[in-house]
Amino acid sequence: MSTGTLTIDLDAIAANWAALDARTAVETAAVVKANGYGLGAGRVAATLKGAGARSFFVAMAEEGAAVRAAVGPDADICIFSGHMQGDADLLREEGLIPMLNSLDQVTRHLETLPEHPFGVQLDTGMNRLGMEWADWAAVAEDVLAQNPVLLMSHLACADEPDHPMNAYQLDVFTQMTEGLGVPRSLAATGGLLLGPEYHFDLTRPGIGLYGGLPYAQARAAVRLDLPVVQLRDLVAGEVVGYGNAWQAQRPSRIATVAAGYADGLMRALSDRVTFWAEDRPCPAVGRVSMDLICVDVTDLAEDPDHLTLIGRHQRVDRLAEAAGTIGYEMLTSLGHRYARRYLGG
Repeated sequence: MSTGTLTIDLDAIAANWAALDARTAVETAAVVKANGYGLGAGRVAATLKGAGARSFFVAMAEEGAAVRAAVGPDADICIFSGHMQGDADLLREEGLIPMLNSLDQVTRHLETLPEHPFGVQLDTGMNRLGMEWADWAAVAEDVLAQNPVLLMSHLACADEPDHPMNAYQLDVFTQMTEGLGVPRSLAATGGLLLGPEYHFDLTRPGIGLYGGLPYAQARAAVRLDLPVVQLRDLVAGEVVGYGNAWQAQRPSRIATVAAGYADGLMRALSDRVTFWAEDRPCPAVGRVSMDLICVDVTDLAEDPDHLTLIGRHQRVDRLAEAAGTIGYEMLTSLGHRYARRYLGG
């Protein structure tokens, strides 16, 4: 095969959801935005529904329509971006639940879809999405009279358990929502791991489902194997790749594998990433280019036909650290040229 193979373990994703669900006494939803964190929202959502998830969150209405096709009519699909201009038909036809973020969205929704379910997102200090305290206070009575299905907010620093922002946002959210008789949600993966006081009525894990931090106990959900296109022998002093960025210090055998920054493997990984041939590490050498990466396989006993980049020796977060980014970006950047192979589900 001329392209890499991205293996997606749907059973691992389902097991991660079940393990997180077991940590709470409330409903556990699933975040499947960005095409299921790059792994295929339809396959992922259908698997999670089979595992017991009944509520799903996506970023925008168009994503919600794709998830609806996978999970059928008897699941709640919530839209983080709320009710955007032009969304009314899609929200109505697909039965999607917008999380209203502003006074404008409240007006738009109640005027165009007055009987349609909705939730409200509140800003508790992140200053990204949601209604601020003063705006919420001004319309809360009228909004509550329309029976919202959920009040939610989002934690800014949940992946740092000791960060004072967590307790601050918990206090603000509690003050904004206490005693209103509406189900509440504050915790994504990191918030869920902070403990029961953050759980409220619904948690909504995302990255933890896919094997990423901060859920360190998660099962790995992805493996990436890249085919070797060519092998060559270098004498000491020869160079590899653009800019002569790497020079052989000994006689070396170099494998060129089929992937590069067009496939989500950032140029920042140049000279900083390790491939694996079973249990043997093999350092990448030279610059990552658009479609190709060179790897030093001199110390292998046999020539490999493929090398593993993401797997049991190197999970997504370790690769992200090498690139100077986070697992979320690495996972969602994995390109469309890979052949996707699904296990389980």
